[in-house]
Amino acid sequence: MSLENLRSEIDRVDDNMAALLAERMALAAEVAREKMQSGGSVFQHTREQEILERLSEGMEPQWQPALRLMYTTLFQASKSCQHGMLAEAEDSALRQNIAAAAERGLAGFPATANVACQGIEGAYSHIAARAFFSEPNVIFLRTFDAVFRAVEQGLCRYGVLPIENSSYGSVTAVYDLLREHNCSIVKAVRLPIAHCLLSRATYLSEIKEIYSHEQALRQCGAFLDRLGSRVEIIVCENTAVAARMAAQSGRTDVAAISSEECAALYGLNVIKQDIQNEPRNETRFICIARQGEIYPGANKSSVLLSLKHRPGSLAALLQLLAAMNVNLTKLENRPAPGREFEVMFYFDMECDAAQPETVRVFEEMARQSESFLFLGSYAEGDA
Repeated sequence: MSLENLRSEIDRVDDNMAALLAERMALAAEVAREKMQSGGSVFQHTREQEILERLSEGMEPQWQPALRLMYTTLFQASKSCQHGMLAEAEDSALRQNIAAAAERGLAGFPATANVACQGIEGAYSHIAARAFFSEPNVIFLRTFDAVFRAVEQGLCRYGVLPIENSSYGSVTAVYDLLREHNCSIVKAVRLPIAHCLLSRATYLSEIKEIYSHEQALRQCGAFLDRLGSRVEIIVCENTAVAARMAAQSGRTDVAAISSEECAALYGLNVIKQDIQNEPRNETRFICIARQGEIYPGANKSSVLLSLKHRPGSLAALLQLLAAMNVNLTKLENRPAPGREFEVMFYFDMECDAAQPETVRVFEEMARQSESFLFLGSYAEGDA
């Protein structure tokens, strides 16, 4: 048989399988309606095992793994369909929270607000706040935790925090604080980060000490390596704080790695520009609020969850996202508090939680999880 004829035969089988799949899913929906009346459980492990054993009988062993893979996916799709119907009938708390967040977002994202940032004037979080708001009233705080607390306690409506750098990965402290505090992500922005060496000095050869935040120091590691041991590196809490320290020291042999904006703010010279390792160095910043706010145009959603400690639990969740055509853009794991060697998972996905089909995905993710926290649905773009 020719290749063309073989492909025609495959098309014929696929057409039949598609029709049978539609028929099976319609029957699964009928089962869900019956369970609504009887209160029966959607998950029937014994029933699934019986189906696999019956279909495997007489099948050549080489095809049995493919059968198991296909039917595992089919069972998952069937359960998702049934759970979706049951959740719609029950109007879950998650569905209500998302609907309320979308309602709050109808007023539109404000141009001005009280905004908490870690650091001082000129910090990258301050620059990011001006990317989110045209006229922010910024309140500077010393720590990331203080930013969360200010938002949680209603002292500021919003908080701005870095969460990920394109070169050096996640800001893990912020991920942990998202778990600990009752706040939602309402917007995100990717801010280009161009580090400069700032000092009262004029020439690089004069510098004996350099101050900066540990993330900025790592992002400029190649430049610092070239300076060798003659320069002492001093870690401080923020790049803008580093610039202020260099300015207030009164010395001409110290410098700071900070933004060009800080040179003007603190009266320093720009000795060298763009000293970061990667030419395209970006940091993602999130804007958090005490309550969920889903604004029109949301294109990303984030959740934090823990899974049942059994084989295949993460694979089943990823399979669900693939089946629902949801693109996963980030999967970060963090230690689960109080549980040795177990983790929680942070998911970023390209989807708008205000859409009905996305709500069903989240409800199914929550059902498969031991704990589930919806962190927000928001627009993310370039500064």
